[in-house]
Amino acid sequence: MTSIAPCLWFDRDAEEAANFYATLFPDSRVDHVQRSPADYPNGKAGDAILVEFTLCGRPFQGLNGGPNNPFTQAVSFSVACEDQAEVDRYWEALTGDGGEPVACGWCRDRFGLSWQVVPKRMIELLADPDPGRARRAMEAMMHMVKLDVAALERAADAG
Repeated sequence: MTSIAPCLWFDRDAEEAANFYATLFPDSRVDHVQRSPADYPNGKAGDAILVEFTLCGRPFQGLNGGPNNPFTQAVSFSVACEDQAEVDRYWEALTGDGGEPVACGWCRDRFGLSWQVVPKRMIELLADPDPGRARRAMEAMMHMVKLDVAALERAADAG
């Protein structure tokens, strides 16, 4: 069976990142770590060079390819959250220990990977059949860093 898995290019910390992500998301684990059989330009024999891992039941790979191709926001992963508590939990974990908030529900983790931490309620509000409610929710979201479900609902209802 053919499969496709995103391969994420890390400098040197693919194994650390995979272990972190596997503890954060349900149905996640590190499946295999391929270690280098010899020294190479960015490392030495025994270093992890390819890490296969599963996040939320989906396959991923992490490649320790060196510093030449850092992550950008051109690629991000969206985390659909059931409620504010879930938003808060993922946000704190992803921005902690060197990660950083960005804007509108986006953040970068300590490895430089971009994430969108999105409450499902926001998607519902933006698709509200009342264009005024949808517009007010959108305008409120544009001024947020971490998304706040109660504030989005208040904004939508303010009309």
